[in-house]
Formats: sequence, structure tokens, C-alpha cells
Amino acid sequence: MSGDASPVGLIGVLSVGTRGPAGPGEVIIKIRGGSECYLAWSPSPIPKGASVLVVESRGARALGVVQWSDTATPQSDVLE
Repeated sequence: MSGDASPVGLIGVLSVGTRGPAGPGEVIIKIRGGSECYLAWSPSPIPKGASVLVVESRGARALGVVQWSDTATPQSDVLE
């Protein structure tokens, strides 16, 4: 990743739905004072527009994500 901030633990929104093992989607995350796009991989398909939690970094511009419910507290809020 470029810069010091890690996206793991952040919440993002899918601009392109994921296809599970068949292929990635795209997630937009607010980070480092702006918004950045990353490839988003998930264990099962997640539709466009869904909120997701970043659970792992998979390289320079790829992340592992899971669908997120807005009713819970994100891990990043707990740690800060």
C-alpha cells in the first residue's frame, strides 16, 4: 500500500459488485483524507452498493472484504 494508513478495518462501498471466487469487484474507501478505489475480493458475491468491511490486504491495490451491516461498530472505531 502507498502511504502509512492501512485500509484493514475500514468500511467501504462497492462501486462494482464482487463475484466471489469468480472475480473481484471494486470498493471505494475513505482513507488518508480522500477516497481511493481498490479491487475487492470476497468469499461469496456481494452486490454493487453494499457496505463492506476490509478484512485483509492482498497486495498493493487489492483487498479482502466481507459484507457489512451498519448496525455494528466497525473495528477501526473501536481501536481509535
